Amino acid sequence: MPIIVHLIGRWWQLLPSTGAKPPGLRCAPSESLRPRSEGEREEHTWRVQRPQAALGGRRLPCPFAVFLHHPRPAVESLPAAGPRRAPHLHPSAHVRGIGQHPHRGFETVTLVYEGEVSHRDSTGAGGTIGPGDVQWMTAASGILHEEFHSPAFSQRGGTLDMVQLWVNLPARDKQRAPGYQSLDASTIPVVPLADGAGQLRVIAGTFEGCQGPARTHTPMDVWDLRLNAGAHVSLPAIEGWTTVVVVLKGEVRLNAGDTVGPAQFAMFERHGQSIQVDAISDATLLLLGGEPIDEPLVGHGPFVMNSATEIAQAMADFNTGRFGQIPA
Repeated sequence: MPIIVHLIGRWWQLLPSTGAKPPGLRCAPSESLRPRSEGEREEHTWRVQRPQAALGGRRLPCPFAVFLHHPRPAVESLPAAGPRRAPHLHPSAHVRGIGQHPHRGFETVTLVYEGEVSHRDSTGAGGTIGPGDVQWMTAASGILHEEFHSPAFSQRGGTLDMVQLWVNLPARDKQRAPGYQSLDASTIPVVPLADGAGQLRVIAGTFEGCQGPARTHTPMDVWDLRLNAGAHVSLPAIEGWTTVVVVLKGEVRLNAGDTVGPAQFAMFERHGQSIQVDAISDATLLLLGGEPIDEPLVGHGPFVMNSATEIAQAMADFNTGRFGQIPA
């Protein structure tokens, strides 16, 4: 049976912490971000929903750490818990977002359902993604990046609905060169599901012979599903893999038992070869499956490493400028 976990509000908090904050990290936590000036850009916190507590002592869904991102509009307050709702951002002459910050040891995968997000990083890569697009950034040995709304989206306003996944890297790849993949919606296969149940987009891995465009460091499936109310689907699962179903909208029943609603996910045991999903209402969900990375895991702020020593080294490297610079 799956473990059902509610997603609740958190700020930059991920995975097992090292405990007390190590000294010397000079990058600001997200809640203290402020506008750089009264000029072109405003830096805001982003509402982050993540799994509550530590899954009752069970292992985390490695290689995935799931984050549901919402920007915090200057004129709105979002509930600290409960179902996610995408905020409507009012038109602004300023470009809102999150300014320069570091990452090391993992990957960020950003899916946009509505609105736009622009990205720049210290590898020189960047671009703007909109509905249906995905950006897959590999922090690996260290990267600086920033995430803002595009100027056009800021000026017209609108709804921003997006998800960001944090994907752990195995120890052998944590010191590789950083990289960036921009996956346009047109490159992501869309597979109609049987009996008019809905559709499945293959972002990574394979489904019914369709290969997703994302390049991954460990074997994994990242599937984006839309299900129609009343639909029943049987989804394949790989024996021994970690498998997680994340419900973004609507409500589903899994394996004819547990009901999972918005801002919840279900993590399955590693045995079995299929998952039965019944859509109680129209639903949007992600199925994440991955070969487990059975290594020590220590996360602190924007770093995901294998030991507290490596976290301290990441902080030292960032503070001495070894993560490079974002080109002007």
